[in-house]
Amino acid sequence: MLTLILIIIGVVVLIAVIGLASYLIKFYNDQIVIKNKVDEAWSDIDVQLKRRYDLIPNLVETVKGYAKHESSTLEDVTKARNMAMQATNPQEKAEAENFLSDTLKSLFAVSEQYPQLKADKNFLNLQNKLSEIEEVIQKSRRYYNGNVRDFNTKIQKFPNNIFAPIMGFKKKEFFKLKTEKERENVKVEF
Repeated sequence: MLTLILIIIGVVVLIAVIGLASYLIKFYNDQIVIKNKVDEAWSDIDVQLKRRYDLIPNLVETVKGYAKHESSTLEDVTKARNMAMQATNPQEKAEAENFLSDTLKSLFAVSEQYPQLKADKNFLNLQNKLSEIEEVIQKSRRYYNGNVRDFNTKIQKFPNNIFAPIMGFKKKEFFKLKTEKERENVKVEF
């Protein structure tokens, strides 16, 4: 009788261990799939940002030809580009991209003062390419953030939140480009 009870307890424990092992294997494999999607999405953002960085020197050179006394603006754009290229994680990259976007806005504001520059085909072509890249970056950012959301949600749910840290899965950062300035209400004066 005691042997039968021990066998039943052994079978129950074995089934529980096999069930837990199966759950952990499935959880781990699912997280690897989502993590790889996050990494792939981040790579897509990096590719588009590189395309953007490659356009900026041409844009600066084009503006230089027309706006020789705007050197501080051109230097700021170059400095911002270099900072953005050196950023490594999503938060640093987002901060650097915000700074770069602001300096590019000031560069385009400078171009408004030079009608010949605004009419230059090369400048218009570069401006259009930059605009297209900005749209692709926005789409890539949404895809990346969607994958980060899925990854973070999965590791934060119970019982995954117990096993995720043990398996080395940590919360990923979203890639946010909005600055506090952009979130403020627009002030309208008449």
